[in-house]
Amino acid sequence: MIRKLISRVFGSKKAVASHHEPAVIPVSRHGITRDRISAGSRRVCEGLQQQGHKAYVVGGAVRDLLIGAEPKDFDIATDATPDEIRRAFRRSRAIGRRFQIVHVMMGQETMEVTTFRGMLDANTKTDEHGRVLHDNVFGSQADDAARRDFTANALYYDPATEAIIDYHHGVGDLKQKTLRMIGEPRARYREDPVRMLRAVRLAAKLGLIIDPAASKPIREMAELLENVPPARLFDEMLKLLTSGHSVNCITRLRDEGLHHGLLPLLDVILEQPMGEKFVMLALANTDDRVRAGKGISPGFLFATLLWHEVLAHWEKLKAAGETKIPALYQAMDTVLDVQGEKLAITRRIAGDIKDIWSLQPRFESRAGKRPYGLLEHPRFRAGYDFLLLRAESGEVEADLGDWWTRFQNADGEGRAQMLLPEQAGDRKRRRRRRNPAAPGVDRNSTQ
Repeated sequence: MIRKLISRVFGSKKAVASHHEPAVIPVSRHGITRDRISAGSRRVCEGLQQQGHKAYVVGGAVRDLLIGAEPKDFDIATDATPDEIRRAFRRSRAIGRRFQIVHVMMGQETMEVTTFRGMLDANTKTDEHGRVLHDNVFGSQADDAARRDFTANALYYDPATEAIIDYHHGVGDLKQKTLRMIGEPRARYREDPVRMLRAVRLAAKLGLIIDPAASKPIREMAELLENVPPARLFDEMLKLLTSGHSVNCITRLRDEGLHHGLLPLLDVILEQPMGEKFVMLALANTDDRVRAGKGISPGFLFATLLWHEVLAHWEKLKAAGETKIPALYQAMDTVLDVQGEKLAITRRIAGDIKDIWSLQPRFESRAGKRPYGLLEHPRFRAGYDFLLLRAESGEVEADLGDWWTRFQNADGEGRAQMLLPEQAGDRKRRRRRRNPAAPGVDRNSTQ
C-alpha cells in the first residue's frame, strides 16, 4: 500500500524526468525529407554537427511539417552552449535573460538556436505562484524534451539522417488529433501560465482536441495570468490573433474561461453586442489575409478590436459637454491606458492605432480641399480600409465608403465633380483660420 501511495504521489514527476529511450522514426515512415527544411537551418545543424555537437530542428517546425502545414520558423536545439554556438557562427548574437538563446543569421534567415534545457530543481528561481523566473540550466536532450510544454512540440528532426526523435509519443498524439501536456498540467501551468493561452491557440490552429487532463485546470487556474508580464501577454495575444484562426481561437478562449477581467481585450471582443459584427468581420478579414500569405498590420488589427470601446467612451464624453475631436483623443488615451495594464502594446503600434482612429471623423468631410489632403495622409489606406469595415458592419452608411472608393480612383476632373457643396459653417470657419483678425472677430473672445 505504501509503495502504491508513493507511486501515485511521485509517479507523474518521475515520468517527466525519466530518460527512457526515444522512438527514432525514419523518413520512410514520416515522409519529411531534408529539402523540406530551410537552407539556413540545415547549414546551422551541419555546422554544429561538424564540430561534434548534436543539433536538431525542433518543435513547431517539425510539428507543422507532420500535419502538412508550412512552418514559419525553423528553431534549432543543440547540446552546444551559447558561447560555443557563437564561436561556431560569426553572424550570431546571444539574447534573453530568463534563458539565453542565440540568433544565428544565415543569408536572409535568422535561426533561433537553444541549448538543451535541464530539469527544474530546488535552485530554480520562481515567484510565489510557482512561475519560473530564471532557469539558465543546461541538460541532456531527454531533459530538454521533458521541459517542453506539449508532446507535439517535443519532436526533434535530424537533417543528416532525416529521422525524427520522439520522446513523448508526439507523433502518435498528432495522428490522434490530441494536444497533450508533458507532465502534470497544473504544475506546468504554474511554471508558465501563458501555456494556457498557447494550448488554446495551438488546438484551434492545428484542429486538435485539448486532452481533458490539460483542459480541465485552465478555468480553475486562469487567474494566474494576472501575474504574467504585460509584454509576454501582448506577444502571445498577437500570435493568437495573427494565427490565421483567430475567430476559432477567440471562441475557444471564451469556452475555456480565459476572459472576464483576466484579459480586458477579450472582454471588449466578446461582450459588446454593438461591436460584435464589426470585430468578427475584422478577425475574419485578418484570417483570410494570413491564409493567403498577405501581410497584416498589428496596429490595424488592434485598432479594430478596440474601436467600439473607444466609441463608447467618446459618446459619454460628448454627452458630458466635451467638443467632438478633443473628446475622441481623450477616449483613445483612456482605452489604450486600460489595455496597457495587461497588454504592453508597443509605442509604435499604439501610434498606428491612434492614426487610424483619428482619421475616421475626417472621412465625413467630402467638400472643399479636405478630401484631397486626406488622400495624401501616410495612413490614408489603413484608415480607408477601416472605414470600409465600419460600413460593412452597418456602423456608418455604405454610401460613405463607396464615395471614398470612387473618389480615390477618379481623375482630377472627376474628383472635383464629386465634391459636395460646402456648408456655410465650414466656409466661415475656414475664413476665420485664414484671417483671425478680420473685422467683427474678437481675437480675445472666450466664446
